[in-house]
Amino acid sequence: MHVLEVGLEHTDIVIVGAGISGIGTAHHLRQKCPDKRFVILEGREAIGGTWDLFRYPGVRSDSDMHTLGYKFKPWREAKAIADGPSILRYVNEVAEADRVHEHIRFGHRVTHASWSSESATWTVTAEKVETGETICFTCNMLLMCGGYYRYDRGHDPGFKGTEEFKGTIAHPQFWPEDLDYKGKRVVVIGSGATAMTVVPAMAGDAASVVMLQRSPTYVVSWPSQDKVANRLRRFLPEKLAYAITRRKNVRNDQNFYRRTRVEPEKVKAELIGGVRAELGEDYDVETHFTPSYNPWDQRLCLVPDADLFEAIRGGKASVVTDTIDHFTQKGIRLGSGEELEADIIVTATGLELAVMSGVSLEVDGAPVSLPETWAYKGMMYSGVPNLVQTFGYINASWTLRVDLTAEYTCRLIARMDELAMKKCVPELRDSDRAMPARPWIDDFPAGYMQRAMHLLPRQGDRDPWRHTQNFDEDIRLVREAPVGDDVLRFSRPAAEVASPAREERQLSAAR
Repeated sequence: MHVLEVGLEHTDIVIVGAGISGIGTAHHLRQKCPDKRFVILEGREAIGGTWDLFRYPGVRSDSDMHTLGYKFKPWREAKAIADGPSILRYVNEVAEADRVHEHIRFGHRVTHASWSSESATWTVTAEKVETGETICFTCNMLLMCGGYYRYDRGHDPGFKGTEEFKGTIAHPQFWPEDLDYKGKRVVVIGSGATAMTVVPAMAGDAASVVMLQRSPTYVVSWPSQDKVANRLRRFLPEKLAYAITRRKNVRNDQNFYRRTRVEPEKVKAELIGGVRAELGEDYDVETHFTPSYNPWDQRLCLVPDADLFEAIRGGKASVVTDTIDHFTQKGIRLGSGEELEADIIVTATGLELAVMSGVSLEVDGAPVSLPETWAYKGMMYSGVPNLVQTFGYINASWTLRVDLTAEYTCRLIARMDELAMKKCVPELRDSDRAMPARPWIDDFPAGYMQRAMHLLPRQGDRDPWRHTQNFDEDIRLVREAPVGDDVLRFSRPAAEVASPAREERQLSAAR
């Protein structure tokens, strides 16, 4: 590997990732910190992240676009449960309106970042994907906006005998552009959102599609169009209509989630009843659509316009609930002994999480062990200066948190300028040191999250060390609370401080 030694490029801010988080953050910087220079480092050759990477049949959101969309840009299309290409166009519209492309370095995969307290800067190391060269940037603020899963591989459960299968095996994350499934027998392994998207999308052209699941998932049918939103747009100014719809949907989602926590059995009966109403009393809903856990202990799967149920009713798709013993030449041998024959097997087996986008960190020469840090308001980490990570919600739309985090970042930058400070770092108070450690995501036993929980930061039992996963609480904790508190410490490099006592008096007065 060749390292480029000539002239480190300095900028005020480095954003890692040009997906929905990075582009949204760039918009907020352009609007609220127009005098700050920033660069976006993106490992791929296009913006959009998830919405550019995934190309499998039917790829779509599983959140409505009035909440998955940005706060500042109304969603204009009739369908609120939108397909991937529509979402990608939306993100590109934001990038083009803000001329964000001018700030992006494509094909720059960030591998390492090192903080120096002496200069109050990060040195960010990136690999140029095409050439393998390494190039470095320095910045005052590092914003991690690269999402939460690995782009280079999905979860592999380690099925036995895959090499024996004579047909095609496709993973949704790496969908073959030339895959022809017309008239083919297809088995889709999985019961998550991806599987429930792929199955009805392929059912129209395939000879048969079987969704093979180890255990059921909660499924709810929902209209792809929001009639209230579409009606409001006809009579109200666009931004007002969008704001009303957004608040309505946020409130509805939060109320539903709250019900799953306080009356899970009642919600479970409603969800199972909805499936039974779609598939009829003769269908074995107990086996195929009745999970062993309570609603929202894992993500619910949204089915737009009942498309999955319609495919099952029409005989174009079916569900098999069983375990996989091994792959055979003709298909899959199940734990029950039955063989499912297939021409194509789709392994919709889930994601593999990437902690901090796979970027290693060090502070003043010491490696940072994220599991030993504490999360500050769910976006900064104890002992790690001038770094903000965007991590969305697992029980609501990701982008709700993107806007909150970006707004806070801009306020933080402005506050540092106001105080003439160059370093900000969350530090535990004496009263915090004995607080019990809780997982980064609490009360969410989904496999993809649990597989990586030991690699993630801790949260505490008190503010500002909680990672709430609650939009209303985060509005209070992030948007409405002042930037300065007795946890976030501001300072300047020692060489710039004429009188430490005077600086401390200035900071105390500012608080």
